[in-house]
Amino acid sequence: MLKNLILVLLLILPTSLFLSSNGLASATLANAQEEGDTLEGEDDVQVEMDEGTPLSDDDTVSVTEKDEDEEWQLKPSPDADTFFLFTKPSGSSTDLQAGKDVQFLVGFTNKGSKDVILETMDASFRYPMDFSFYIQNFTTISYNRVVKSKQQATLYYQFLVSEAFAARSFGLTVNLLYRDADGMQYLNSVFNETINVVEIDEGLDGETFFLYVFLAACGVLLLVGAQQLLVNMGKKKSSAKPKVEMGTQNVNDVDYDWLPKETLNELNKSPGRSPRQSPRQRRVKRGTGSGDE
Repeated sequence: MLKNLILVLLLILPTSLFLSSNGLASATLANAQEEGDTLEGEDDVQVEMDEGTPLSDDDTVSVTEKDEDEEWQLKPSPDADTFFLFTKPSGSSTDLQAGKDVQFLVGFTNKGSKDVILETMDASFRYPMDFSFYIQNFTTISYNRVVKSKQQATLYYQFLVSEAFAARSFGLTVNLLYRDADGMQYLNSVFNETINVVEIDEGLDGETFFLYVFLAACGVLLLVGAQQLLVNMGKKKSSAKPKVEMGTQNVNDVDYDWLPKETLNELNKSPGRSPRQSPRQRRVKRGTGSGDE
């Protein structure tokens, strides 16, 4: 009985602990939700003006939305004239090279009677179907250059196109921010068109060079191996043929003119040997014999 009681306690205790922990977690979650609702309620409190009058629902605007509206409300000045020119790549083509620097010039002409201060210029890649969607922002360059009335100025800008954007189209937007002597801000989109990022097929890069070297080495090894194989096959064929010595079929055709006369005389005088004469001597002897007759 004691063992059964201990077993029951062991089964009930973990279950009770699990249920109690779930209860605590649910209570904590409920408290957190209540706190969140309270904070949201506090955020919904309307901001009062300096005079103490609360803003109406139509006048309540968040700070971020207001800033965005102001940015979009900036327009170019009627007294300003701009032009855009790509210097790298040169020409009027809108094909930009992946992995290469893009350089361009922006010309500004102040046609008004007030001085203009060119503050900053930035560039960005946009989604070609929706220019409000940003793909990549490039560096914003600060110039703070004063352009007097009836004068011109040229600004230089450069950015690098990533190789990951190759073989794709993007919207390129270049914005020039400036203000006049009265502090009025203006914004000119000096370039706002769709461009193509192309991959340049260079004549010979490092990978191609090493590939050619590897192929050439493989070709040389194949030629050397083929030559060695042919040499070994030729040696096997030559060793397989039996060597037969023919010797001299006719003893009388042997020429002994290269031997000294003493050696010839000894050979002729030696017993058991028939005198051997060279074909030349035999011809001389035959000639003399025919004359005697």
